Amino acid sequence: MSSDKPNPTSGAGARDLTGDLELYLVGGAVRDRLLGRAVRERDYVVVGATPEILLARGFRPVGKDFPVFLHPDTGEEYALARTERKCAPGYHGFVMHAAPEVTLEEDLARRDLTINAIAEDRAGRLIDPHGGLADLQARLLRHVSPAFAEDPVRILRAARFAARFADLGFRLADETLELMRAMVAAGEVDALVPERVWQELAKALGESRPSRFFETLRACGALARLLPELDRLWGVPQPPQWHPEIDTGVHAMLVIDMAARLSPELEVRFAALCHDFGKGTTPADILPSHRGHEARSVALLEAVCARLRVPSRCRELARITAREHGLVHKIAELRPGTILDVLERCDALRRPERFEQMLLACEADSRGRTGHADSDYPQGRLWRRLAEAVRALDSGAIARAAPEPRLIPEQLRTARLAAIRASLAE
Repeated sequence: MSSDKPNPTSGAGARDLTGDLELYLVGGAVRDRLLGRAVRERDYVVVGATPEILLARGFRPVGKDFPVFLHPDTGEEYALARTERKCAPGYHGFVMHAAPEVTLEEDLARRDLTINAIAEDRAGRLIDPHGGLADLQARLLRHVSPAFAEDPVRILRAARFAARFADLGFRLADETLELMRAMVAAGEVDALVPERVWQELAKALGESRPSRFFETLRACGALARLLPELDRLWGVPQPPQWHPEIDTGVHAMLVIDMAARLSPELEVRFAALCHDFGKGTTPADILPSHRGHEARSVALLEAVCARLRVPSRCRELARITAREHGLVHKIAELRPGTILDVLERCDALRRPERFEQMLLACEADSRGRTGHADSDYPQGRLWRRLAEAVRALDSGAIARAAPEPRLIPEQLRTARLAAIRASLAE
């Protein structure tokens, strides 16, 4: 067995505080080791113990009514074996029961997917009452029991695991997808609070194939309830000479996966996801053209950010990306004055890091088209060069040389335009 089997003293200098307890490694650590993936954190289930036992050994409780404790040395989680019973709609409507008589098998039965319901004892023996090993081999995401339907967060988690393991060939079991559809039809997703939706969405954007998250939610009907601004993009045509994939929803998925290739940053990926929302509200009589979609995208984006309480850093980058991406792509056609206007609207001179993030989101947009994944994006290089040329000016010296203070803005603009023209002429 590998060194990832249960070892409560794995941290440097950590004390063994559980040597006499019935202890099992559970969840992601077992699953990822079996898949040959790096194990980043370990969670344990303790059977036959009480909160008082763990508190007396220095474990720190997490929350008030949740039977999870942190090891005082390693910070790893130790949860008392527990059962859960649905008592009200939504994902808060549960009664938990943690007691010494709760068995490991009962604890595993409350978990979401079979691949997350495998445990390992101290000797490295696997306990797999729900066929998780077989589903790992079959590359299948399957629910443990009908209790899956009691918690709408599990729809988001299943979709997120579809994104995480897409490159390994995992797919959602047919019966699990049907159960998720039934949950959506029953209104379970309507009970999800915005913070939790954003939390799961942000995690999904961090996966290598985030498109699978949104495609899975769309397949079960949850995307139309949670993110209708994205859902309505499917079936909307675009000009085939610019978008060989034609369908705007397909384009959106190509873009978000390309953004995942180009940048690990959440802000870039979220901006890429939202940049074309306005195409879903293009008047039918002008299709497949999407004139003015940038302004419509900004308005829809603002509504999404307000609804999901998106962090300001993500909102700001998504806003300038949605507003400016059309002009960014067309830099070769722009006059120096328009180029300077874009730089100033994006605050590119004072916030070069954010401007760089926007250029990456725009590159994802350009390369997120059928047949363009490996294409060059010279526009990005040109914008960087021009921004640097303007940034290199000594604004203080220009201001001091102005005949009077009211002329400073005009003098600055004149100097900046000259720097842009000189750089374009190189």
